[in-house]
Amino acid sequence: MTADEFDVVVIGAGPAGEVCSGRLGEAGLSVAVVEGHLVGGECSFYGCMPSKALLRPAEALAEAQRIPGAREAVVGRLDVEAVLSRRDEVIHDLDDSVQLPWLEQRGVTVLRGHARLAGERRVQLNGGVISARRAVVLATGSEAALPPIPGLADADAWTNRMATTSKLVPARLIVLGGGVVGVELGQAWSTLGSQVSIVEALPRLLGREEEFAANLVLEALVERGIAVRVGSPAVEISRNGHGVSVRLDSGEELESDELLVAVGRRPATRDLGLESVGLEPGRYVEVDETLRVAGHDWLFAIGDTNGRALLTHMGKYEGRIAADVILGRDTKIDPRADGSLAPRVVFTEPQVAAVGHTLASALEAGIDARAVDVETSGNAGGSFYGRGAAGISRLVVDERRQILVGATFTGPAVAEFVHAATIAIVAEVPIEKLWHATPSFPTRSEVWLKLLEAYGL
Repeated sequence: MTADEFDVVVIGAGPAGEVCSGRLGEAGLSVAVVEGHLVGGECSFYGCMPSKALLRPAEALAEAQRIPGAREAVVGRLDVEAVLSRRDEVIHDLDDSVQLPWLEQRGVTVLRGHARLAGERRVQLNGGVISARRAVVLATGSEAALPPIPGLADADAWTNRMATTSKLVPARLIVLGGGVVGVELGQAWSTLGSQVSIVEALPRLLGREEEFAANLVLEALVERGIAVRVGSPAVEISRNGHGVSVRLDSGEELESDELLVAVGRRPATRDLGLESVGLEPGRYVEVDETLRVAGHDWLFAIGDTNGRALLTHMGKYEGRIAADVILGRDTKIDPRADGSLAPRVVFTEPQVAAVGHTLASALEAGIDARAVDVETSGNAGGSFYGRGAAGISRLVVDERRQILVGATFTGPAVAEFVHAATIAIVAEVPIEKLWHATPSFPTRSEVWLKLLEAYGL
C-alpha cells in the first residue's frame, strides 16, 4: 500500500469513529481516521463531559446537605471559579493531544483536515485523495439545529458549544428548548448564579420521557428559581446593545444577556461529498442492520451520522459492530438498538435514568403493557443516599411475554441504576427470574424488590 492508501478510512474521530478505528487497528488493519476539529468529538469537549463537570458540584452539595452531620459542615456557596476551572481541566482546555495515544497505540493514523467523499472508496483531503481498500466509515456526528425563527440568525445565540465552554457566567440566560441539553445546562448555569428562563414550545419538558419524570424535573427547576414556560413557542428574537429579546407567541417578551438554543441536532453531512456517491447532502445517511449504506457495500455510517440513536454510547456500540462487519465477522446491530435498547440519562438534580419504552410508547407500539411505580428511596439504602429526596421508579412490563420493555428511575444519583434494567431488557429475562436476582442490603438497588413486589411477585 502507498502512503495515501489504507484498508479503512474513517471520517470523524468522535466516540463512534474512535471506537471503530481503534478496533480495526487492533485487528491489524491499516486505518486512517480523519478529523477536522478535535479528536474525541462533541461529547468529550462540548457535550457530555463539560456539562457533567458543570452539574456535579451542585449535585454533590445537595447530597451533602441531605446528610445530618455533613449538612452542618457545609458553609458558603459554590466556588464558581473553581467549577469553571475544573470544567476546563475535564475538556483539557480544548486540547485533544491527550486523545491521541489511545489511537496511536493501536496503529491508527490520525489525519487532520476536512474530508469529503470523492467517489467509491475515495476520500478528498487537503487537496489530495486517499483511498480505502476495504471500507470508508462516515462518523461525522451532528451539530446544533437552529430553527427558522425570525431574527435568530442575527442574535449571536449560544449553541451547546458556547454554553459548555463559556468562561463567564451570564447574569441572565434564556434557554430555548426543554429537552435534555436545555434542562441540564439551564440548571447548571443557574447553580453558578445565572437567572435562567427555559422556553419549551411543546406542552411539557423532556417529551421523550415518562410524564412523572418530566414533572419532577420541572418542580426542581422551579424550586431553584428557574422560570419555565411550556407550550410557548418563540416567534421572534432580536439582539441589541442591552442583550437578547425573545418574544413568545403569547405576546410576552423575555430579556436576557445570552440565549442558548437547544432545540435538537442535525446531521453534519452537508459538506461530506455525499453527492459523489448518489446520496443527498445534509440528511442522515440511512443504513441497514450491518450499518452499510444501501447500494454501497464498502460504505458505512455510524453514530449520529445515521440518525438511529443520537447518544454517545450508542455511537460507540455501532462503531464496534461496523468494525466487526468490516473484519468479516457475522454480526449486526440489534433491531431494537435505535429505540427500546437505548439507555439514556438526564443529569439534572434529580436525575432521570431510563431505558426502553415509556408506558405511553409501549402502548402506542401495541404492547400489552402494564406499569408499576414505587418511591426510589423507599428502601433501607435510601436512608443513606438521596435521603428524603423526591423520586419515583417505574418498570414497564409486557404482560403477554412477561418481560421488561422499559424502566425509568428518578431521584438523586440514579444514573447507575439503569444498566441492570438494560441487561434485563436486552436479554429478555423473564420477570419471575428477576425475583431471584437478590440485591445487596442496605443498597438502593432494593428498589428492584419493591418494584417486583408492586407487580405482584
